Amino acid sequence: MSDTIYLDHNASTPVRPEVAEAMHQALRDLGANPSSAHREGQRVRAAIERAREQAAALVGADARELVFVSGGTEGDHLAVVGSAWAQRERGKHVAYAAIEHHAVHGAAQVLEGLGWEHSTLPCDSNGMTPPESVNDLPAGITVLSLMLANNETGVLQPVAALAARARARGMRVHCDAVQGTGKVPVDVDSLGVDYLVFSAHKFGGPKGAGALVVRGRAPLESLFRGSAQEHGHRGGTENVPGIVGLGVAAALAKRELADEGARVLALRKTFEAELKLAVPDAIVHGANAPRLPNTVNVSFPGARADHMLLALDARGIAASAGAACASGGVEPSPVLTAMGVPRELAICALRFSLGRTSHAENVGRAITLIAESVHAARAATGVAP
Repeated sequence: MSDTIYLDHNASTPVRPEVAEAMHQALRDLGANPSSAHREGQRVRAAIERAREQAAALVGADARELVFVSGGTEGDHLAVVGSAWAQRERGKHVAYAAIEHHAVHGAAQVLEGLGWEHSTLPCDSNGMTPPESVNDLPAGITVLSLMLANNETGVLQPVAALAARARARGMRVHCDAVQGTGKVPVDVDSLGVDYLVFSAHKFGGPKGAGALVVRGRAPLESLFRGSAQEHGHRGGTENVPGIVGLGVAAALAKRELADEGARVLALRKTFEAELKLAVPDAIVHGANAPRLPNTVNVSFPGARADHMLLALDARGIAASAGAACASGGVEPSPVLTAMGVPRELAICALRFSLGRTSHAENVGRAITLIAESVHAARAATGVAP
């Protein structure tokens, strides 16, 4: 990524060279339709099934349970909407945690337009959803959606404990594991969920390829109909190069998970410590909760997120803001709001997320540039440095 110090791996990761090569070969050599019965079609089918095994292994699933989709948003919609539709005779009420990704909110909005209701689980000041909050949900909920790791704060959620309580009350449980898969160990059995979603571009694979795991006999109605691909769960000719790329990225992530996770965690701890030295009043959100090894969500009081992003970009640093930046103003992240972070701090929050391109040298350089950017952003709003 040119000379940019890329600290936005939670948004998307650079495609790994091994993945790009495998996709190039698929584009070149696998041109037939995988649903065709002839030899060329079956060569393509074999490549898809190999990728299915690789992707399933990353999350401890049976390959027969895995459905290829276009990414996290589609996977979340298929799981939440498809499960709700399949259980509509039991009721029209779903629930999700307050800190869920916009994709889950969007799925709930689709259902609301069709007459469903929704309830929301709160989170605490550390950004965690308390397991006991499931007990306060009203009766009649058929689907509960829970994320494994928050995309903004990196806070890991107690999904297994939440799911156990939900299942005891007769709910099916969907887990958005998009941000956690490939960064921390994920095992669908241990989590105890019915549906689990992940996306290739979060761990070195291509954009536009993801997977939904459908456990056992979990009810699910398809959203894309008219043909019977993906065990009847997702009609349409498969994205073969993307699926092949997903499979290779999953295999690499599984092989390197322990070592890479430890490396990035050590780097994150150094980054946070040096950041506090450079900007002593910086506030890390979710610092007292278990987090992804790569994620730092931090507010710099008096330095608005929109001003910070401009200042960072001018200095060659790529990062993200959870706040919604618009012309003339900025609105706080709903995640930080749910955590009880005051508005004046929430609008100053940025997310730095490390990854394979992050090393001690460029992270150390980033600290200096971030401190410069804080001074510049504070000056833009008349705040003393």
